[in-house]
Amino acid sequence: MESQEDHIILIPFMAQGHLRPFLHLAHRLSSSARYTITLLTTPLNAAKLREGINSIAANDPTKIIISELAFNGEDYDLPPNVENTEKLPLTHVINLFHSSASLEPHLEDFLTRHLARHHRPPLAVVFDNFLGWADRVARKFNSTGIAFSTCGAYGTAAYSSIWCHLPHRSSGEEEFCVPGFPDNRRFCRDQLHRFVRYADGDDNWSTFFQPQIKMSLKCSGWLVNSVEEVEQLGFEILRNLLKLPVWAVGPLISAPIPLPDDECIKWLNKREKDSVLYISFGSQNTINPTQMIELASGLELSGKPFLWVIRPPFGFDINGEFKPEWLPDGFEARVVPGQGMMVQKWGPQLEILSHEAVGGFMSHCGWNSVLEGLREGVPIVGWPLAAEQAYNAKMLVEEMGVAVEVARGVDGEVGREKVKTVVEMVLDRAEGSVGRELKRKAVEVGRRLRDAVEVVDGVGKGSSVKGVDDFLEFVETRRSCNENYNAV
Repeated sequence: MESQEDHIILIPFMAQGHLRPFLHLAHRLSSSARYTITLLTTPLNAAKLREGINSIAANDPTKIIISELAFNGEDYDLPPNVENTEKLPLTHVINLFHSSASLEPHLEDFLTRHLARHHRPPLAVVFDNFLGWADRVARKFNSTGIAFSTCGAYGTAAYSSIWCHLPHRSSGEEEFCVPGFPDNRRFCRDQLHRFVRYADGDDNWSTFFQPQIKMSLKCSGWLVNSVEEVEQLGFEILRNLLKLPVWAVGPLISAPIPLPDDECIKWLNKREKDSVLYISFGSQNTINPTQMIELASGLELSGKPFLWVIRPPFGFDINGEFKPEWLPDGFEARVVPGQGMMVQKWGPQLEILSHEAVGGFMSHCGWNSVLEGLREGVPIVGWPLAAEQAYNAKMLVEEMGVAVEVARGVDGEVGREKVKTVVEMVLDRAEGSVGRELKRKAVEVGRRLRDAVEVVDGVGKGSSVKGVDDFLEFVETRRSCNENYNAV
């Protein structure tokens, strides 16, 4: 019989923006000698996690086990060898979401084998809040089911409530109230992704999100990739909405590493402090051809230095080769390499954002990017495109005061003059300017994000370190109660 060591099972959703925070969470949990962490995912995603584990958990990667759950995407009309959103055509994304439910029986099989080997259930099953069915399986094996949101508290609360209630359908106004949010925090229709805007409860998106979120609402508690001191209102709303324990455990992101030979860094080294606008809409998002022309034209009009990680526009293969025809005639010849630098598909974002020359970040407001930018004290120019990104942008503008929005969505209007105005405003550091105040607030948020994960002399702990401790104490107490009850 093997020793009764404590195991925690983590089950991420199959998307890069979800996999990475789960890997960081695994490392955070495995830092205690008392726990072995198992990450469960599909074979191709498991391979991706194995690639990242040595860089994140180099001190003791053996405390993190990556195991595979069988998966057949062809049953859901997915292309061959595709198990996440990275190279998936937009038309097939909903298929991937629905396919995730096929992992349920394989999780049951895994836990059956685990129980036979270790003679006790895992201490906890931590699952992505898009995989609500995992709580049902955890209960079946007398383990504690915990949902983990890789997003922030405010965005998670808005996303969950809007999908569950579709409140815009009962309002004829442009603005509407969202259940769980104060009446003075109203949302706008153009903050809804078109999949939500046109949802009726019976569409493909509703039939995935509504049951998964509602099952997640019945679990024993939630972990959130954010910081109490940064999102006070967000956590208040989320706790009132869930009526469950909620632990802030973020930011779950990597630290930048020196890359002196990278071409982006070399280019930035020649620019003045706070002078450059960094532009990236993430690996899964892009803007439409007209928007791309207007953005490029606005950048040129501003005269401000920019570093743009550029991908083909919406309607084309986002992972394909970029074509000059998607930019204004002669644009590259006029602005590169003097005013701007363009990098196709990928740039070292962490290292770019940590460079002192970067004074603003035009972003889709995906939560990982938000955390990476704010940790370095970089103000954000928001251009939300999908998922909960518009809710993140709303919070960054209205609650934190660290961002301005330039546009919304892939179908939103944006003009070059507005781009010019916003870029100039955000990079302005003159006394009393908007840009200076955005920078001041972003630096303060960055300090709070860093402090949350600090451990001083092994004693003083940041709030998110304490959040992990409190979560572990909670699940250990539940196990003790269950075992004592079963022993009677």
